[in-house]
Amino acid sequence: MKQNDLILFKQQFSDFCRSFHSVNSEDQRNFDLKEEHTRHVCENMVGIGRGLSLNANQMLLAETIGLFHDIGRFPQYAKYKTFRDSTSVSHGLLGADTLIEKKMLQTLPGDEQEIIIQSVKFHNAFAVPKKEKDEIIFFIRLIRDADKLDIWRIFLEYDEAPDEDRASAVGLGLPDVPEYTEEVLANIFKEEIVSLSNIKTLNDFKLLQLSWVFDLNYKPAFRLLLERDYLNRIIAHLPQTDGIKTASSLLKEFVQKSLR
Repeated sequence: MKQNDLILFKQQFSDFCRSFHSVNSEDQRNFDLKEEHTRHVCENMVGIGRGLSLNANQMLLAETIGLFHDIGRFPQYAKYKTFRDSTSVSHGLLGADTLIEKKMLQTLPGDEQEIIIQSVKFHNAFAVPKKEKDEIIFFIRLIRDADKLDIWRIFLEYDEAPDEDRASAVGLGLPDVPEYTEEVLANIFKEEIVSLSNIKTLNDFKLLQLSWVFDLNYKPAFRLLLERDYLNRIIAHLPQTDGIKTASSLLKEFVQKSLR
């Protein structure tokens, strides 16, 4: 892959985003959210990649994966008016299909196309697929780390913004009530990722995002998590019960242990 390929892909992505422009301000706010998210994820891919000392070709692949990882979000929202995969369609699978159908990667060799398409397809899966080539698994893990780092940012901005400035799809339509589900908190005590199918409230969604710590793969991602203070900031928006405080200590200890 060459630098000119990435320049072309950035133009294609910009044109693709523009094709979904809406006169409805709420719809456009949600599309803008995903376009901005893509920029940040690309930056995260580059940052983590440098921390892992990737070579020039790997860096180009990493940034391209970041660029296209959420391309499925645009047709998903246009059709279903939601970012919730469980009530619409897997945006990872839709993104992979979009790349293939629109032949957006045709300037690349077949093996590089496969890396990008499979990384887009599985970046949002509950777990990394085991039956893939080692190189593909590496990039899937990389995009999953970069994506989580920016979703934490997005959700914090959503939580801290006034209602009129919030992108409606971020909260997945969940009720913003003081309660959380004890079974969801129990997943964190067991160092398990919370399943989206088990969440009932916005606080449950926050706990789900905290559980993503157990799915981070690379030390540079853990370092960025600490530098940006995402854990403390998310925890501050949860009820300060004994259970939450215990979970907070467990999460912070897990992060420190992962950096040793």
